[in-house]
Amino acid sequence: MKFFLGLFLLIPLGVPAAILLATLMNNGHRWTDILAQFTSPALVGTGILLVTYLFLRLRLNQLMAGLVGLGLLFVVWPQWAPEGGRPAPEAPIIRVYSANVWVRNTDVEAMRRSIEAADPDVILLIEMGPATRDQIDTLLAGYPYRTDTSVQGDLLNRAIIAARFPIEEFGRRHDGLHAVMARGETPLGPMTFIVTHLTRPWPFEGQYGQISQVTSLTARVTPLEGPVVIAGDFNSVTTGRIGTMIREGMELNAAPGWPGTWPSQLPGPGRITIDQVYVTRDLAIRDRRLGQRNGSDHMPVITEIGLAPVEPVPE
Repeated sequence: MKFFLGLFLLIPLGVPAAILLATLMNNGHRWTDILAQFTSPALVGTGILLVTYLFLRLRLNQLMAGLVGLGLLFVVWPQWAPEGGRPAPEAPIIRVYSANVWVRNTDVEAMRRSIEAADPDVILLIEMGPATRDQIDTLLAGYPYRTDTSVQGDLLNRAIIAARFPIEEFGRRHDGLHAVMARGETPLGPMTFIVTHLTRPWPFEGQYGQISQVTSLTARVTPLEGPVVIAGDFNSVTTGRIGTMIREGMELNAAPGWPGTWPSQLPGPGRITIDQVYVTRDLAIRDRRLGQRNGSDHMPVITEIGLAPVEPVPE
């Protein structure tokens, strides 16, 4: 009886095992890519199953869950601890607050509290809905330098960049990608900031929607000189098909992705990190953490960024 119970209880382990297999395949196919987005929740689910198996003393199940859990930890670790150095402890930094504030979010007070608690130098917001239209000065008090927030006919992707130092918007195009780009003279020197929102992945949207948008983003970023920070809702983990295209195609480093950002209603381990911060390799990330809740279904991200250490030239 115990043997058959063990076999029956292996069925739920099939889901995280399938996610692990899809991630290990890493062939860029749309179906495996969808599954690969959920490695972090799958690891949590495997942990819960392992505890259950331990309680029921099902040794085969324990072994299987342990192997699946180790495999998931292996594939999710590059999301949580990506490559990229850190600035020197004494080096200056800037603090960036980036968030999908959700188009239906009407709690402007919560948004403001979240920003105040983060005390950022630069703010990058997307999905700014109708509730923020007449309250921008309240929401962004203390940040007098702002991009134009109006995007005709596209409330869902309404976006803004605001800063404590002068910034100038540039590079607005009609190429299928909504992205706001601004340059500013920061404590780290001249920098470019980009906030963007990619469409949802297939099968929720067109199969090549995200891919074409990344192609447009690459065309915008490649000619830029100097340090660049790109943040927003990419609807992809950094190790997925889209995240890999961004990192490799534009030679960017990603901020750590632990804990996850969406959906905000779940505890951190159960979320997936689709709200990313990417930086060019002349920058380094000192710290990445989640901000205070702001009424959105996404958690805001706070990133502390400095200049990458200069490697000595071999004699």
